[in-house]
Amino acid sequence: MESFLYQASIYLAAAVLAVPIAARLGLGSVLGYLAAGILIGPVLGLVGAETEDLQHFAEFGVVMMLFLIGLELEPRALWDMRHKLLGLGGLQIALSTLALMGVSMAYDQPWGVALAIGLTLALSSTAIVLQTLSEKGLMQTGGGRSVFSVLLTQDIAVIPILAFLPLIAVTLPVQIMQNGAIERTHDGHDGGGHGHGSLSLVEGLPAWGVTLVTIAAIIAVILAGVFLTRPVFRFIHAARLREMYTALALLIVVSISFLMMLVGLSPALGAFLAGVVLASSEFRHELETDLEPFKGLLLGLFFITVGAGINFALLFADWPALISMALLVILLKGIVLYCLAVAFKIRGRDRWLFTLGLAQAGEFGFVLAAFSVGQGVIPQDVAQTLLLVIALTMLITPLLFILYEMISRRMAETHGDVEADEIDEEGPVIIAGIGRFGQIVNRLLQGTGFKTVVLDHDIETIALMRRFGFKGFLGDPSRPDILHAAGIDTARILVVALDDPKAATSLVAYARKVRPDIHIIARAYDRVHVYNLYQAGADDIVREMFDASLRAGRYALENLGLSEYEASEAEHLFYTHDRDAVRQLAELWDPNIPTSKNDAYVARARELEKDLEVSLSARQDEPKRA
Repeated sequence: MESFLYQASIYLAAAVLAVPIAARLGLGSVLGYLAAGILIGPVLGLVGAETEDLQHFAEFGVVMMLFLIGLELEPRALWDMRHKLLGLGGLQIALSTLALMGVSMAYDQPWGVALAIGLTLALSSTAIVLQTLSEKGLMQTGGGRSVFSVLLTQDIAVIPILAFLPLIAVTLPVQIMQNGAIERTHDGHDGGGHGHGSLSLVEGLPAWGVTLVTIAAIIAVILAGVFLTRPVFRFIHAARLREMYTALALLIVVSISFLMMLVGLSPALGAFLAGVVLASSEFRHELETDLEPFKGLLLGLFFITVGAGINFALLFADWPALISMALLVILLKGIVLYCLAVAFKIRGRDRWLFTLGLAQAGEFGFVLAAFSVGQGVIPQDVAQTLLLVIALTMLITPLLFILYEMISRRMAETHGDVEADEIDEEGPVIIAGIGRFGQIVNRLLQGTGFKTVVLDHDIETIALMRRFGFKGFLGDPSRPDILHAAGIDTARILVVALDDPKAATSLVAYARKVRPDIHIIARAYDRVHVYNLYQAGADDIVREMFDASLRAGRYALENLGLSEYEASEAEHLFYTHDRDAVRQLAELWDPNIPTSKNDAYVARARELEKDLEVSLSARQDEPKRA
């Protein structure tokens, strides 16, 4: 017990210290966890042999992560991804395997060993990549969805790869023994092979029996998700104990994972399937809330064990060669990924996210390497090197995401994402940016009969507009040539609805410079952005959350006892007062002085806030006096 508490204290302390530091440095939590593992393992030697056993437990974090991802995907969405799953994901595995196999054969490895190495290194890190995409808000981008498709295909592909690897061992017993790297027993298995005492529903069955049992297990998961979850949740709800919901959520994931293992399938795949089945359930958010903390802790523990398990003695013995191998793996996979991105028309920053995000080897590589040694496919010494190369590529992955961010920022500055459309129309209104804000403006104007020229630099947004019958042009509105092609010289109104505050301010300033008479309506991110837009020359400035917040406040007043008229009057008074206050404060605002240290600004803001309170109180008292 004392040993367990000591180890738990070491792992938790390492995480608590290293992860916040890494996050503050902009390196992300994954690199922080890996650094923590290196610190307590190879550097300080605070943990030892138990790391490998702990890693098997920590891998359950990957299972939970895939279950939670499945909860976000309804079956219809998964069906819509079928082309990316089969095309993009399948080609990535096949081409990466062939490229890595070729390099391995160039290092004098037999073709069977080289093929196993290629299959092992072709799989990327689901845990690191998805965690990083989620942290950086990239999951819903076009590149993020493509990355997820490939990762999902790879997780599914682990099953046939595990079934295929023993066939290589059967065909290559002589080659491996000639290398003297592994000794086989008389039954064709390695002397230290895995025991067969584990539970299995398919062991000893003919092929058709294995297939039937596997299909039955999958159907059982689907039927249980559709028909059993509702009554079970209602039964748990009757107990009115919050911890029972958490216990049920854990039971669902653990039991499904165990069932998948009994039939020889990946627990992660089974958990993902269960998540997809429950995606349309009313209990989806409850499950997410209960499992999210467990997923985060277990994934963090997994990354720590990866860092702690790195064999630095082997690394230091021949570090130039090993680091070169890791970089070569990243380079080869990156070339394959980039070519696939071009072939599947993944453009701009999404292309680089797809290329750099998947260029590493992954945690399933540890499983496949160990399995290959047990089956006599890969010699032990080769496997040790392979495990170290996998760990090094995973360590480099956070740096690849930092490289992506640098490329992304540079592409945004140089406007190099996409080739702009040829703009062949002009109109009285130019709308720059067609996101959630701009599309409402566009629909209102077009519905009223006014012609608009819509510009946006996101190709997917423009494609979606066109599918719904709205015409838009692909191009960066902040580029002067694009703006002039859209008719800035003759337009009456410019609506600036860009997401990027700096780009919006620059666009307003340029438009005011070239067209002093044009009416500019600009979307502001917050009050400080209002002041920037005011100084840049915007005529009407709309804070993106202001009107929605006012409406929510009016609803609150109505439910607190005010009549609809009283609440509406209070809303209107606040609106009028705040707009006037913003104009006054804009005159006092100085971008070179922090707002909290601008004494004149702070004093006037406090006076205006007091005036607002007095006005609202007086207005509320009027009906009572009447």
